[in-house]
Amino acid sequence: MTSQFLAVGVGCRAGVSGDVIAELVETALDRADRRDLAVALFTVMEKQSEAGIAEAAVRLGLTLVHLPKIALETVSDRVETRSEKVIELFGVPSIAEGSALAGAGAAGRLLFPRIADRGATVAVAISGEAGGTP
Repeated sequence: MTSQFLAVGVGCRAGVSGDVIAELVETALDRADRRDLAVALFTVMEKQSEAGIAEAAVRLGLTLVHLPKIALETVSDRVETRSEKVIELFGVPSIAEGSALAGAGAAGRLLFPRIADRGATVAVAISGEAGGTP
């Protein structure tokens, strides 16, 4: 049995710095208050060109996983926050929440709705009891 982990979903506007994203991830992890669990960052493949997300992962020492959009579509009915702009651009209601939920696996759940600051969004989901792939 794999232990639980935190899946941190990340979204951002084009060009947001790694420092801004890393600070928001740290804020979200503090709010989650589960530093005992392994953590990985998740975002959608369409964000591969966003250097800030990769820079944040390096700064924080976390694995970054780029998910196919279909993974976010699969969990779209479970997100708590919907952005019309994100739906227009990506076809899913929330990059951060969708990435967190998809990254956490089928039994994963959001710990709280996404938080946003300076063009970045972050959501934290916890995997189910059986875990998954952090």
